[in-house]
Amino acid sequence: MRIIKGANLFVMFLLELGVIAGAATWGFTLDGALLLRVVAGLLTPLLFIGMWALFGAAGNARYRLHGPWRIALELIWFGGGALAWGVAIGPVLGVLFFALWVVNALVRYFGDGTLQVEVGAR
Repeated sequence: MRIIKGANLFVMFLLELGVIAGAATWGFTLDGALLLRVVAGLLTPLLFIGMWALFGAAGNARYRLHGPWRIALELIWFGGGALAWGVAIGPVLGVLFFALWVVNALVRYFGDGTLQVEVGAR
């Protein structure tokens, strides 16, 4: 069980990086002037990072969310990343990204009874 839990946490980390990469990709591929694309490509990931740091980061979140609020955060955050990938690259990638998050969330929920990730939890 520890191997599955550890692998799932690694997948969650990769998904978190994927949200940031998707936000940047979306911004840099917008239609419009170069300045707009550069600003969107840099600021959008920063907004996502700020949201995760405030509400979602394991053990370090300023305002830790639980229950339905945690579900809403993850839907917005990972759903936003999936939407960014879907718009920037194609809908199939967006759907696959979101489906991978759903599987990850279900494994976390059924393994721990919560979506909250505890630092150093065994």
